[in-house]
Amino acid sequence: MTDTTKYVPPDVWTPPTAAGGTFGSINRPVAGATHDKELPIGEHPLQLYSLGTPNGQKVTILLEELLALGHAGAEYDAWLIRIGDGEQFGSGFVEANPNSKIPALVDRSGDAPLRVFESGSILVYLAEKFGAFLPTETRARTETLNWLFWQMGSAPFVGGGFGHFYAYAPEKLQYPIDRYAMETKRQLDVLDRQLAAHRFVAGDEYTIADMAIWPWYGLLSLGELYGAGEFLSVHEYTNVRRWAEEVGARPAVQRGRRVNRLQGERQVPERHSAADLD
Repeated sequence: MTDTTKYVPPDVWTPPTAAGGTFGSINRPVAGATHDKELPIGEHPLQLYSLGTPNGQKVTILLEELLALGHAGAEYDAWLIRIGDGEQFGSGFVEANPNSKIPALVDRSGDAPLRVFESGSILVYLAEKFGAFLPTETRARTETLNWLFWQMGSAPFVGGGFGHFYAYAPEKLQYPIDRYAMETKRQLDVLDRQLAAHRFVAGDEYTIADMAIWPWYGLLSLGELYGAGEFLSVHEYTNVRRWAEEVGARPAVQRGRRVNRLQGERQVPERHSAADLD
């Protein structure tokens, strides 16, 4: 289907009265809080405020991996933020993340609470705090960060681009779907070529780069994201799928992806102890 409606941008843009689409009600052209609401605080030093989207899963996967390694200080409370209800615009959440996007982490282990926002920043912070999943040798560390920031810069084309227009937009339009399908497949090819030569994304060691990339491209290659596996011919990316299956089989990954989820079986909207996942 080709969109034949001709849109002529006005001289000055004004917000539409009805944005439409699955997430249209939460989109707005300004930042800041819309209402007063303090964030809950649990018993652990690490307080996570999130939702089990791909960006949210990155952090809970890392936390569960750290706990699996025996880092008791990685125990955490995971509080659900319902973005469809606008909870990310509450005053407490905006204080933790002025960008009003999940996830947001508050570390209360020091003299004063420390906020950490943007999923990539949270992964680096936790990896450095516990000395795990981020190599210290310069070359290996740099390669890990290369791929971590590749994901941070690339995934918006997959989520806000392809995923939005393919799965969430109020109507199917060929031009944006073609544009973002093209870019999504290019990115899958980039990753497939890298994984043809390496067991994990940044080399032979499992790192935060894998944890960042798997909830997006791993699930996409397994046909579990946007229901678009057949449309994107994800079976073509055999190296990505091999890697996705190996990472997805890790117990900590399976645990982490259940946290702050609202759909599917055995999901855990809030997590306050390991027993919540057992």
